[in-house]
Amino acid sequence: MAADPRPGGPAAPARAQGPLAGMRAVSLAANVPGPAAAALLAADGMSVVKIEGPAGDLLTGAAPGWYAELNDGVEVRALDLRGAEGFAALRALLADADLLITSQRRGALTRLGLTADSLAVINPDLCWVEIVGDVHAPDIPGHDLTYQFEAGLLEPPAMPRTLLADLAGAGDAARAALALLLGRALGRPDRHRAVGLRQAAESLDAPVRFGLTVGDGFLSGALPQYRIYRAADGWAAVAALEPHFASRFAAVTGDDPTGFLAALPCARIMELAAAHDLPIQAIPDA
Repeated sequence: MAADPRPGGPAAPARAQGPLAGMRAVSLAANVPGPAAAALLAADGMSVVKIEGPAGDLLTGAAPGWYAELNDGVEVRALDLRGAEGFAALRALLADADLLITSQRRGALTRLGLTADSLAVINPDLCWVEIVGDVHAPDIPGHDLTYQFEAGLLEPPAMPRTLLADLAGAGDAARAALALLLGRALGRPDRHRAVGLRQAAESLDAPVRFGLTVGDGFLSGALPQYRIYRAADGWAAVAALEPHFASRFAAVTGDDPTGFLAALPCARIMELAAAHDLPIQAIPDA
């Protein structure tokens, strides 16, 4: 069984021996993308201090369990950065840090006095990953919902089941942090990289743009061997895509896979999947 890479999972005690152990990050990022990026880095050993303003983090009320998971092992400090004392405390943290993660709009950071030039004065070795909505228009407001919608990843009026732009952006931010830190170790001068959530959503839209998952595309559900079927007590996702799986699925279900699966409970479908080595997942109704 693979180790659980999530914060707080069985792999947590191994963080001190992770490849990023000894490196320190300061995060001013609230909500999802920044904390999720920091959690990825912390899982590999980086120590993280998260600064929360007087209003706290919206996620504490919206999804307290997820907030706890993302911030497991993270040192959370409450600081009012608009006050002299709070900003002085932040400067002290940054002077000894390897990485800064932010997710505020650029104008708001500039008003606080946080720019590439000012950070270079505080700590010339500090790497800064700036999570913004759109790298081309970093002060235009937006959220995961608007970026998914613009990228064609939604079927209105259904709301998204997960935060694709936020989570893809978190992965992009963690990768940007590693690139900056590696570049620093190699003597490169770059210390700042902006990561856009709009660009993160757009990076996921190729299956839609190229017609793979929409209309009668190859993975749209048009093929009987790659489709979601109603079962007697739930639903079954069938992904018997390759020819050897497809022929095996057809041999089991016959000419009417819809009727065949509709008559079976999920437990029986899973038995057949195991017996015939088929990529099928059946889940009963809640």
